[in-house]
Amino acid sequence: MQPPLPDWIVTLTHWLALPEVGLSTVFVVAFVSATLLPMGSEPAVFALIKLNPELFWSTILVATAGNTAGGALSWLMGLGAHKAVDKMRHGTPTNARALRWLERFGPKACLLSWLPVVGDPLCAVAGWLKFPFWPCLIYMAIGKFARYLTMTAALLWVFPGGLPF
Repeated sequence: MQPPLPDWIVTLTHWLALPEVGLSTVFVVAFVSATLLPMGSEPAVFALIKLNPELFWSTILVATAGNTAGGALSWLMGLGAHKAVDKMRHGTPTNARALRWLERFGPKACLLSWLPVVGDPLCAVAGWLKFPFWPCLIYMAIGKFARYLTMTAALLWVFPGGLPF
């Protein structure tokens, strides 16, 4: 038998699950997790949907928006880093040889921004390579939406009563 959770954790969980607070929390968590910080948004998305099943589509869309906005920030950081390095090198182009394969795919490579470990840096690399912003953003959003939808539906199917912890 598992020991009961401390009261403050139960209170915090209930507070974050409120629809008016839960969706903004999912947005922030999804945003931060799309940057280069090591964080995952899936537990927050799944928890809100389990506690408020009527918010399924709202949660998926808010998580997608937050994660895509975080990917856009990573893209902008990559572009800024490229410009800073170019300035330090007095305008000499700085495309690394190892990144040339990515250039073949262009913005479509951002469809893979949902992948663990490589997805978030991929957004920064797209900015570094100066891929067009809007096509990158659209491909990021498509990939991230598909991930949240698939992941959440699979978790709800595998754990219909909730996670076993």
